[in-house]
Amino acid sequence: MRPLGVAHLTALDQAPIALVREAARAGFCSVGLRLHPVMPGALAYPQPVGSPAARELQRVLAGEGMRVSDIEFVSLTAQLQVAECEALLAAGAELGAVSLTVSGDDDDPVRLTHTFAALCELASGYGLRVDLEFMRWRAVANVQQAVAVVAGAGQGNAGVLVDALHLYRSGGDEQALAQVDPRYLRAVQLCDAPLQAPAEALIIQEARQGRLLPGRGQLPLTALMNALPADVQVSVETPSALFAPEMGLEAAYEATRSWLSRN
Repeated sequence: MRPLGVAHLTALDQAPIALVREAARAGFCSVGLRLHPVMPGALAYPQPVGSPAARELQRVLAGEGMRVSDIEFVSLTAQLQVAECEALLAAGAELGAVSLTVSGDDDDPVRLTHTFAALCELASGYGLRVDLEFMRWRAVANVQQAVAVVAGAGQGNAGVLVDALHLYRSGGDEQALAQVDPRYLRAVQLCDAPLQAPAEALIIQEARQGRLLPGRGQLPLTALMNALPADVQVSVETPSALFAPEMGLEAAYEATRSWLSRN
């Protein structure tokens, strides 16, 4: 059975310990954790190395038999000082995370690639991969742009995070993924949606609180999965205003496991 994780955005109002326990109860084997805010003032749950919160989280992870698949979220802006990310990387390493998720938010592709490469070099010292997630409304908006940055950085621990919604909403598809070197495709986040995108003004809202469970929409998820390496890390990211977060985790697991069993 393919291991299945859940992204923190699926139930972002749950602090890490509650998320781990509820995700384990739902059936997931790993969680992603929002340890750093996506923007100043946004919700996040820092876990400083050696802090009581981090030690308790480690205890709960071990007790529940859960892993931390990834930590997030760093926006690669023109102003970012890579050294400022070291405490976040150390916290992720202490929790046993596999990767750090970042977005590309610098309109200068040369500078952005340099920043990404420097972050990968820093992360390698903590045993972490750095995955660049593309989103339609950011400077790195599609899979081709993400691959260009990752390839240009030339780092062995660099990857592209493929979010199903972002792939199709940015004009990409499984044929585009088939053109990517498989070594860059290490993680995928699954959700579903109508095939037709909403109005441009609603694109971000859909991504943050309007996703459907896998198999409940029209995205060609089977074709997507077939275009990815067999050992790709799979997690579910289905933030939705349609159900309570605690119900969302259970529903997300059951729907995704059911969909995977049919495909």
